[in-house]
Amino acid sequence: MWEKVRVNWATYFGVIIILLLLVGCQAKPEAVKQELKNPGFTDVIVHDPSVIRANNQYYTIGSHMQMASTKDFIHWKQLSNSVNDQTAFTDIQTDLADVFEDTNSTTLWAGDIERLADGKYYMYYCACEGDNPTSVLGLAVADKVTGPYQNKGIFLRSGNAIKNNSDYDATKQPNVVDPHTFHDKDGKLWMIYGSYSGGIFILKMNEKTGFPEEGQGYGKRILGGNHLRIEGSYVLYNQQTDYYYLFLSFGGLAADGGYNLRVARSKQPDGPYKDSQGHNYQDLRGADGTTFDDMAIKPYGVKIMGNYTLDTKKPYQSGYISPGHNSAIYRADDQKYFLIFHTRFPNQNEVYADRVHQMFFTKAGWPVVTPLRYAGETKENYSLKQIIGDYQVIQMNKTITAKVTTPTNLKITDRGKIKGTEAAASLDFKDNSQESRITIGQKVYHGYFISQWDEYDKKQTMCFTGTDQNGEPLFLVRK
Repeated sequence: MWEKVRVNWATYFGVIIILLLLVGCQAKPEAVKQELKNPGFTDVIVHDPSVIRANNQYYTIGSHMQMASTKDFIHWKQLSNSVNDQTAFTDIQTDLADVFEDTNSTTLWAGDIERLADGKYYMYYCACEGDNPTSVLGLAVADKVTGPYQNKGIFLRSGNAIKNNSDYDATKQPNVVDPHTFHDKDGKLWMIYGSYSGGIFILKMNEKTGFPEEGQGYGKRILGGNHLRIEGSYVLYNQQTDYYYLFLSFGGLAADGGYNLRVARSKQPDGPYKDSQGHNYQDLRGADGTTFDDMAIKPYGVKIMGNYTLDTKKPYQSGYISPGHNSAIYRADDQKYFLIFHTRFPNQNEVYADRVHQMFFTKAGWPVVTPLRYAGETKENYSLKQIIGDYQVIQMNKTITAKVTTPTNLKITDRGKIKGTEAAASLDFKDNSQESRITIGQKVYHGYFISQWDEYDKKQTMCFTGTDQNGEPLFLVRK
């Protein structure tokens, strides 16, 4: 009798040990092929960064003549910090004396550089008084992207920068700032620009001179009016989708302004631009007599980035505050898209720096941006076993607010189920690097898993980025 009981107990414990081992094996995610290590990020400060490729590397130019360069979007070099230490102009105070005088300004705002057919670099600079749309846009040209630039003069004015401004209406006509000049798929040159006041406009440009084609005035209105808080326009063409993507910053740029990045698209460079819900940006205008009507702009656009943190403790140690005024670029060498933007940080007031995130396009042709900054990662053909685990969840909405989105939690099991959410949730995972679908309540997010370097926890981890039917983003970061 004793021997029989002893054998049963041994069998019992053996079964328990085997089950525990099996559970442990099922719960542990498999490693991915690409092993990421701490890349040793270097930070630079270029407010409103506009990117251009030259000399086998990338340069950004922004407000106050801040410039920086990089070869890999990870390690950066600060080239200038302000108008006072810039070297793009030999003597900027003399070269642009009329610019500073006409705008009652001592600095420049967001600029842009484009290389034209003659091989030279064309800098589109702007200055603004700041408290009103007393602004100018001008052009300077150089043989090298870093200069020295020769000033070719002012070509567009607004507000009190116009000698006879009696016909200027700031509710309908643009504040001539934030230029972005780009070539369309047929090689034609355009410049999109504008901000608060009358909105965002676009001009046909002359490839030979770099100036606008004659007879356009302010050009064609793309969106805005009555001082809506929308600015920082940037256009990127995607050859695969055959769409032009218009990136914009909604809200205010300060830490309490609720700045966030959104996108719409068009088959033509001059619009009409529409979002995933079919909103036509030509209809995007504030009501007469209103200023900064954020409720009017809230529904528009596919949002790709806003305030968030991955830390529920205070002070927050991760995430972004008021990310915005981006540029974007396609790197043909490895077929990667990148989003470059400036951002502030939780509990650091107005301190800002630049960040670069990789960007993908869904089957429906909408961009989604990785939750963590670019560290050299490449999207692989992941299996279900490689994505299981506990995740932090960031679900953003379109409310324009200083409030920071904080994480919730969910678990992806080895059976491909989602647990731990208040609302019913499910996963439709596609391997071979295809688009996956995550449903949380009524929201259905389409996007991609990608293994990234987590600079906050100093480790490689699995992430997900997606967008839902309302144009709102979802980030997952595995703990």
